[in-house]
Amino acid sequence: MNTRTRGQAGEDRAARFLQAKGYRVLERNFSAPGGEIDLILSCGKTLVFAEVKTRSYEAFGGPLSAVTPAKQKRIAQTAALYIKAKGLKFDSIRFDVVCVLPDRTEHVENAFSPERTTL
Repeated sequence: MNTRTRGQAGEDRAARFLQAKGYRVLERNFSAPGGEIDLILSCGKTLVFAEVKTRSYEAFGGPLSAVTPAKQKRIAQTAALYIKAKGLKFDSIRFDVVCVLPDRTEHVENAFSPERTTL
């Protein structure tokens, strides 16, 4: 399985996992100049931007360590463009990471916040 196919399968699995937890998928693979967001969801009155990291193994720090400060900055900037383009109103916004591994799926809520990135 190549990287692109593995990543798409991981995003599919993450979307199903979050839907089973009560999240509603609003958009997948939203692209804007400078970035992409894998999953955009709603959970009650919270807008959630989720980065999905799929790995075959954790030998090099696991999927969560791949969401670097530079990646966080791109996600936050793309999220701002999404909110502006869609004109959405939510009580809160959250940035999550979903780690997809062969034997499990882990959902890290509030994995980072834009205030902790270098915007």
